[in-house]
Amino acid sequence: MRDKFAAVCAVSILPLLLPSPAVAQLSSFGVLGGSTVTNTGVTSVNGNVGVSPGSAITGFPPGVLTGGSIHAGDTAAAQAQAALRTLYNQLAGMPCDTDLTGQDLGGLTLTPGVYCFDSSAQLTGTLILNGAGNSAATFIFKMGSTLTTASASSVSLINGASSCGVAWQVGSSATLGTGTGLAGNIVALTSITLNTAASLNGRALAQNGAVTLDTNRVTFCTGPASLPGLPPSNLSGVPAISLPALAGLALLLVGLGSVLAWKAQASR
Repeated sequence: MRDKFAAVCAVSILPLLLPSPAVAQLSSFGVLGGSTVTNTGVTSVNGNVGVSPGSAITGFPPGVLTGGSIHAGDTAAAQAQAALRTLYNQLAGMPCDTDLTGQDLGGLTLTPGVYCFDSSAQLTGTLILNGAGNSAATFIFKMGSTLTTASASSVSLINGASSCGVAWQVGSSATLGTGTGLAGNIVALTSITLNTAASLNGRALAQNGAVTLDTNRVTFCTGPASLPGLPPSNLSGVPAISLPALAGLALLLVGLGSVLAWKAQASR
């Protein structure tokens, strides 16, 4: 009877130890498009490159992937797109802390919060994100239409801020200018374009349109901060264990310990 209890515990707890397939798929993608993904030049992408419901991915090679593979219209890409829709809606539904409509992000120093633009957002120069000593701080930028950066613009992270906790929720399309260095995950409804030599410390995730690359570097973020529905990437393949999973694991260990103790006593 006790052996049966232990087996039931193991079967019940195992799913808790594994991440949701859709969330796990999305977190493994450095680039995800809806219609196409196209690349020119020696672009480097950390993680998977995928497209769904479209199926066209071009320019790999000469583009190279580290710790990932190509997913052109397959199940993995479809699952990632399903998770992306959820993530986009979660970000879009967040209430604004500060309205920055009409202001250029360049030259600003911002603390954690949710920042909104009624229509388009522009970055010219350097935006500083100050984590105020909190490595799990989040910075959410919501724009009704476009995100555009001027050439050589950048995002600087200070005092514990991590690109894992930065999201750019774009109501239509995002365009990074030549040589831009952006931090955070771009979550766009339509398309994303990285012009020549632009780099992204995060992910380029487009729901409906194309992702266009040109001699870029796309790298996963590092740090403890994370966004709703988008945990930090885990290229090692070892899933992160949540608090419910830990509680379930403890229950399993208690059950197994009880079985072993009972068997030891019965053998005396």
